[in-house]
Amino acid sequence: MKIEGSVVFVTGANRGLGLEFAKQALERGVRKVYAGARNPASVALPGVVLVKLDVTYPAAVAAAADTARDVTLLINNAGIARLGSLTDDGALDALRDHFETNVFGMLSMSRAFAGNLASNGGGAILNVLSVASWINRPILAGYGVSKSAAWAVTNGLRHSLREQHTQVVGLHAGFIDTDLTRVLEVPKATPGDVVRQAYDAIEAGAEEVSTDEFTRQVKAGLSAGVYLDAPAPQ
Repeated sequence: MKIEGSVVFVTGANRGLGLEFAKQALERGVRKVYAGARNPASVALPGVVLVKLDVTYPAAVAAAADTARDVTLLINNAGIARLGSLTDDGALDALRDHFETNVFGMLSMSRAFAGNLASNGGGAILNVLSVASWINRPILAGYGVSKSAAWAVTNGLRHSLREQHTQVVGLHAGFIDTDLTRVLEVPKATPGDVVRQAYDAIEAGAEEVSTDEFTRQVKAGLSAGVYLDAPAPQ
């Protein structure tokens, strides 16, 4: 689908990758951008339609879908990432929190907006995933589990929505220079480059995009068991 002239809804649009998705959408000539955030006043970007949204609350999700009936592109960007391994104290509670936002929130938004997209010709959904969909290390173990599940949800949605001509795209990336990774001393991609590649992939009709060389290498190595002993991004 073409980004120009589309109507875009971005979750978690108040900062980082979400804010960049909204910004570049405007630059690409979309008709409208809905910017969803828990606190809409925190979205410091002129020209967008502010929507109060917490993807973990079904009533808020339903209200957002009712408000934005003209959407043709849903970007499921909202997510959380907490440091820690699966054997840490509190790991189960942390994993539940990750799933509420990164999996159930993403699925709830996709389900709520599917009818809108169908009514508007099919459109597209882009789900922000991660290289952690495929590899998991103790520093972000719960996050990785949730992104693996989100990848599976994305693959399931793709087949479920194919008949209504909705393009479902999975975006996989390594570390991105946002607030979520501020404490990590690792190489990071810029939000601008990641978002540019995401929009280009949507326009190219792709169903999956990996935005950096490390992520592409990991994907290529899945059949060889790269997830059993994957190095950190270089």
